[in-house]
Parts: sequence; C-alpha cells; structure tokens
Amino acid sequence: MLPALTLLLTYQLVGEVIAQFFALPVPGPVIGMALLFATLALRGAVSEELRGTANGLLQHLSLLFVPAGTGVMLHFGRLADEWLALLASLLVSTAVTIAVSALLMRMLMRRREAEDKA
Repeated sequence: MLPALTLLLTYQLVGEVIAQFFALPVPGPVIGMALLFATLALRGAVSEELRGTANGLLQHLSLLFVPAGTGVMLHFGRLADEWLALLASLLVSTAVTIAVSALLMRMLMRRREAEDKA
C-alpha cells in the first residue's frame, strides 16, 4: 500500500510543480491525475497494489470533503453575496458535463458497434 500511495503522491507533486512552473490555471492534482492516467494507459494495466490503494481511498472519499465543507462555512458571507453567480455556474457546468458525457458515450458506442460489425 505504501509504494502505491507514494506513487499517487508523486504524480500529484509532479502535477503541482508543472502547474506552478508554467503558471497554469489548472490545479496541480488534476495535471498529476492526467499524467497518471497517461502512464497507466501506456502500460495497459493497473497493478493490484495500486488498484487496492485506490479502492481504499475511494471507500473513505467522503472524509476528504470535510475540509472543503469547513471552508464553505468559513466563507458563508461571501457565498450569500454571490449566490446567484454560483448557482448559475453550477447549473451551466452540470448541463455541459452531462451533454459532453452523453455525446462521448454515443460516439464510443457507435465506434464499438462499428468494430463489432467488422
């Protein structure tokens, strides 16, 4: 478990360094996650140790939201002032995410059907 956790944190650190070095508007952990995905896609498989560690983290994912919830309560006054813009951005981003996911799923299903016919 420790080597897999070290691997995950290393990718997060590399992503953070890239984000800071190039002054990117993307969070470092997101860049690290993309790099990890690319590495795993090139390898073609996920080790059992990494799979087990990731599943263990996912089982306790709700605990990772406690600091975020605390931060929201800390800035409750600001949220009250800007609730309309936040609500609009949440609704639009949710709709765009659902639409893009549906279009991507449709494209992948068509590709799979074409491969099955060939």
